[in-house]
Amino acid sequence: MFSRRTVVETLASIPLLGAALPVRAGSSKKKKRVPDYLKDLGVKPFINAAGTYTALTASVMPEEVLDAMRYASSHYVHLTKLQDAVGARIATLTGAEAAMVTSGAAGALLVGTAACITGRDPDKIRRIPDLTGMKNEVLVQKRHRYAYDHSVRTTGVRMVEIETAEELERAIGPETVSMHFYCDAEPRGQISAADWTALGKKHGVPTFADAADVLPPVDNLSRYLKLGFDLVCFSGGKGIRGPQSAGLLLGRKDLIEAARLNTSPNSDTIARSNKVNKEEMLGMMVALELYMKRDHAADWREWERRTETIARAVKKVKSVETEVHVPPVANHVPHLKIRWDANVVRVTPLEVKRRLAEGDPAIEACPGTNSRELVFGVWMMQPGDAEIVARRVAGILKSAV
Repeated sequence: MFSRRTVVETLASIPLLGAALPVRAGSSKKKKRVPDYLKDLGVKPFINAAGTYTALTASVMPEEVLDAMRYASSHYVHLTKLQDAVGARIATLTGAEAAMVTSGAAGALLVGTAACITGRDPDKIRRIPDLTGMKNEVLVQKRHRYAYDHSVRTTGVRMVEIETAEELERAIGPETVSMHFYCDAEPRGQISAADWTALGKKHGVPTFADAADVLPPVDNLSRYLKLGFDLVCFSGGKGIRGPQSAGLLLGRKDLIEAARLNTSPNSDTIARSNKVNKEEMLGMMVALELYMKRDHAADWREWERRTETIARAVKKVKSVETEVHVPPVANHVPHLKIRWDANVVRVTPLEVKRRLAEGDPAIEACPGTNSRELVFGVWMMQPGDAEIVARRVAGILKSAV
């Protein structure tokens, strides 16, 4: 498939990898039969009518990403050189000063916070999470606390909660390592992203934005950097549709360099176990290239068509009402909410969700489904899925009248 010369030239110019991938169209080779591994294991796949939830394996990678990962799997490279090249390419794409592929957004939170603590100091890198004699406080708005800041706390720091700018000014001191910002919580906090970065710069404290699930819109890839955040992380396996176990960390060159020193392939580091292999690096880079080239307006129209397909079918059932909801920050895509009069349609939303999951094909509705409404996230559906979901839901509701 590749000549020796092609391989050498490609590895010497990683940023051009996308153009060097094998072309699948027109291939005369007979496709090799792939065993039905899930069936053999007794694991039932499903239609994803929920969204990019990690527990539901988030997204499906495009063929070009799989091609890049297969390509990488058949070659040996110096991992740090590949990190250099892929990081440079991602930085160019996003407008960042520097970038790296991480083990998911959670891995980015860990290595990014470690970078703020240790810098490039080898002694500090070896010693954390023992922070004796080091800065050990991360400032965070009270409404920005969430389960994922465990990755921040893994470094040994203490989270210091504040609510107002005045409280932040009083809390900043010689022990302050960084200022953590959860992008989805911006509407709930009292300090905006722009003001957060301004306060960080005023006091010389690095600001770190967790933007794991804020794609789309695609502009968010650069928005938080333009606002002045020193570090920004994204999930790789959600909207970008890269490897589920990969993520992106973008930001200041010195902090990205320090983050890389705190993780694999370097031994005796806090994130040595957070390996990112060559397949994930190339796969993540190609996924990002594809994501930035997509027709995002066309994607949005297709998501609206899917919600309308389901809504039109279920509204034929007496008392059923629908609403399209777009969350303001995270998972900023159309979601369909379905409600009905329980005295007319004698089945609960949670019962419908259960019956869909147990059916054939299985369908997973949003975890946000509750006793009042059935919720679907349509953006991770495959072609034809919306029509199947529409028939199944309408059928269940009709049978309960």
